[in-house]
Amino acid sequence: MNFNELGLDKPILKALAAQGYDKPTPIQSKAIPPILEGRDVVGLAQTGTGKTAAFTLPLLQQLARSKNTDRSNAVRVLILSPTRELAAQIHKAVRDYSRNLSLTSTCVVGGMSIKPQRKALAAGVDILIATPGRLLDLADQKAVRLNEVETFVLDEADQMLDIGFMPAIRRILSLVPNDRQTLLFSATMPKAIRELSARHLHEPVEVSVAPQAKTADKIEQSVRHLTREQKVGAVTDLIRAHAGKRVIVFTRTKRGADKVARRLASDGLNAAAIHGNKSQGQRKRALDAFRKGSCPVLIATDIAARGIDVPDVELVINYELPNVPEIYIHRIGRTARAGASGLAVSFCTGEERTCLRDIERLIKYKIPVIGTDGEIVETVEKVADAKPAPKRNGNGNSKQRWSSKKKNFARKQRSSKKPPRAA
Repeated sequence: MNFNELGLDKPILKALAAQGYDKPTPIQSKAIPPILEGRDVVGLAQTGTGKTAAFTLPLLQQLARSKNTDRSNAVRVLILSPTRELAAQIHKAVRDYSRNLSLTSTCVVGGMSIKPQRKALAAGVDILIATPGRLLDLADQKAVRLNEVETFVLDEADQMLDIGFMPAIRRILSLVPNDRQTLLFSATMPKAIRELSARHLHEPVEVSVAPQAKTADKIEQSVRHLTREQKVGAVTDLIRAHAGKRVIVFTRTKRGADKVARRLASDGLNAAAIHGNKSQGQRKRALDAFRKGSCPVLIATDIAARGIDVPDVELVINYELPNVPEIYIHRIGRTARAGASGLAVSFCTGEERTCLRDIERLIKYKIPVIGTDGEIVETVEKVADAKPAPKRNGNGNSKQRWSSKKKNFARKQRSSKKPPRAA
């Protein structure tokens, strides 16, 4: 199948050809036809499956075919994104695909001056890409009207839930018309998102792409079992061993990202952290420096990392393992892009071993364990379903084996006791 079989018009096909795209991805093949029909759609797909084009292409066609009311402060299509970086990425896609169309678009996110954003919205826009907080700020200031929205798109809905944006989303939904088209895209479908879909979407078409459970073949994966205190020195040593190469370090929290960045800076390493507490300017400068190579180390949380697409990343370090196994695949996929090879090293404390076992079950691969000298200390093993490793004590013995030793010792002690003498 190619794009012209999906019913897309020539101006959009021409823009796709200019981008080098000729065949749709599975999520695009499934989502584009019902969106063009005006149906509500629930799409289950991970980042990297082409879902941005799955909703932007048909929406651009709908807008181009219908008359623009051109009313001040009005918005025709509203696309909501959980992060600034992802919003910017969606806006770039909209501009690339609409290059042959007379449509207007703008992007409004927090961390930037609100005055230029108010000005961009003053005459009304066809497409608005926004993060929830800044959109509500603009709505409260009467700088944007949502009562003429024809299509509402909620992208990365599960991430919205993780960040705590659901109250904001419900308020935004109260500001858009009830007779709109609604598109909801998410990598997973937790109960809260399922309830949101049931309440706010009308007879939606559900399209899905099986979640990726395979890592790139050219990524060399390994894990190091460390204490929390050992991680700090280990990340410095690992980055120094790859001096001059692009490295991304993933942490679970914003506080953790800042802590790692400070430690690396104190060790004389040039690194920058990006997360939700950084201003948009700070995040953009850090990403630009990382892309140019002037700052070769980037410390990022999973939320802030969405939208980062930088080539030639040689090493990904999981300073902390993710709680959700699928995120591991997303993280290490930042390396080994476009046919290149890459390394992914994960640090694992005793408390994180459950996360490690869940990851191994998902990817059906026993990740090699390496010691402090860099040598593999366990055999590489591909498995149908990775078995949980036995819990080990401080001496390296399995809990089961150590328990048996204690029982044997107690039995010997009892047998060695002499019976008491008769009086």
